[in-house]
Amino acid sequence: MKSNYFPLFLLTFTLFIGCKTSQTSTQTYKKNTTNQEVKTPIREYSVLATLWQQHAAEYRALTYQAYNIAKIQLESILANSSNTTKPLAIVTDIDETLLNNSAFNGKLIELNEDYTDSRWIEWGKEEKAGIVPGALEFFNYAKSKNIEIFYITNRLEIQKNETLSNLKKLNFPYADEQHLLLKQDTSGKETRRIQVQKTHNIIMLIGDNLSDFSPLFDKKPTKKRNELVDILKNAFGTKYIVLPNPMYGDWETKGILEGKYNWTDFQKDSIRKSKIKSY
Repeated sequence: MKSNYFPLFLLTFTLFIGCKTSQTSTQTYKKNTTNQEVKTPIREYSVLATLWQQHAAEYRALTYQAYNIAKIQLESILANSSNTTKPLAIVTDIDETLLNNSAFNGKLIELNEDYTDSRWIEWGKEEKAGIVPGALEFFNYAKSKNIEIFYITNRLEIQKNETLSNLKKLNFPYADEQHLLLKQDTSGKETRRIQVQKTHNIIMLIGDNLSDFSPLFDKKPTKKRNELVDILKNAFGTKYIVLPNPMYGDWETKGILEGKYNWTDFQKDSIRKSKIKSY
């Protein structure tokens, strides 16, 4: 009689190998999935925002709209202003308000890097920031009406020379040390605004970040920022002129990320997604 042990052994061995292979494949899949999560580009979240600022005609339309409104308001202020012993002034932010730095954000995406001061300083030395549409015409119009321009920016003190050079290359008015107030001990701008108020009557503030207008917005979470905007709604388009900036700002760092800077990239991604509203 022919033995049936060998076929039975072969079948058992085959099933064992199949199970082992399946288990190994599952482990490999899990390992690859983990690796893919780790390797997800840390700047992926900012790609669409950067593309929008660099390519969307709607972005240009909004910046033109902002500066058109600013001009209309300036004309109204000048027509109705009473005599003042102080010269008139406009206080403006620089980055994403009159200089377009989207190429810097593009470099971070290209290199898969988060923001660092060293990379920001490197970009500043290039002196290649472009003009936010509508800005140059407006500020030169203001100068023609004898309005002084003060640039209050959170660029670093060591960036003074290249910042002034970039502004001068693009023919922005009042591009001198007297009218450039850089970041000192704090990113809050109220101390510098008060400094300007001592000698000038500030009639308008322009910026892309709510803290460019009032200390009320400094270090506030999302809910409070929105409440304050509702309270001050009549100031926007009159004394406060806001420029669009989807790439960065307090809306993200103080709002979405809750003012904390020690989140891991994975945590930041999870937090951003958790704040999305759906149905």
